[in-house]
Order: sequence, then C-alpha cells, then structure tokens
Amino acid sequence: MKRVLSGAAIWIAAIWWGSLTTVGFYVVPMLFANLPSKALAGNMAAKLFSAQTCVAMLCGLLLLLNDRLNQAAALVRQARVAIIFVSLGMLLALLSEFAVAPRIVARDNLRLWHSVGTVLYMLQWGCAGLAFKELLAGRGHSAA
Repeated sequence: MKRVLSGAAIWIAAIWWGSLTTVGFYVVPMLFANLPSKALAGNMAAKLFSAQTCVAMLCGLLLLLNDRLNQAAALVRQARVAIIFVSLGMLLALLSEFAVAPRIVARDNLRLWHSVGTVLYMLQWGCAGLAFKELLAGRGHSAA
C-alpha cells in the first residue's frame, strides 16, 4: 500500500500558507512600523505582495500539477477539497494583483481598494490554510 498524497504536496501547501502568513502578518506591518514614511513602506509592501502573488501562483500550479494529488482526488475527499481551495486561492491572488493592486498604487479611492485588497488577501490566506489542512487530513489515506 502506498501513500495517496505525496509529502511534496504538503510541503508546497505549507510554503504557500507560511509565506502568506509571514508577508501579511509580520513583514508588511514591520515595514510600516520601521520605515521613515508610509509612502516608502507602501511602495515596498506593493513589491512584496507582487512577489507573494508569484509564490502563490507557483505553489498553486505545482499543487494542481502534482500527479499524486490528482490521482488522490479521485479517491480521497480531502484531495478534491484541497484542489478547490488551491484554485480559489490562486484566483484571489490574481484578483489582488491585477484588479486591486493597480488601484492602490494609483491611489484611487485608497481606503476602499485597500480594504478590498485586505479581504482578498485574508481569503487567500484562508484558502491556502484550508488546502494545507485538507492535504494533511488526506495524508493518512492509502490506495490499494
């Protein structure tokens, strides 16, 4: 009997969720607390969030292309649910990057778009965390 879900898929999900957690809850607040101006902190935060979108896309694609995860999806409910969370998280990352971030950078109704961006980031963080949780839960299942 072999394991249905590869350890690599779990590590990739952990990296995605961990990077979202680190950037959103530690690094960006530290920028605003320690850089001399909010404008400078905002510019650096925008670059970090853009890099985080690349991490999200890479992790999401690796998870979706993971043969063992896709094989497991046919057998294990957790893998199917994880694929849904991965896909939704990737969509949220793309919306943040290409729909919200340009408006924030242009300072177009900053309060509104910053709030929308925060909600999308939190939803992406939740999707990555739930995908990670589902992959961990599905790890114990085995295929014949």
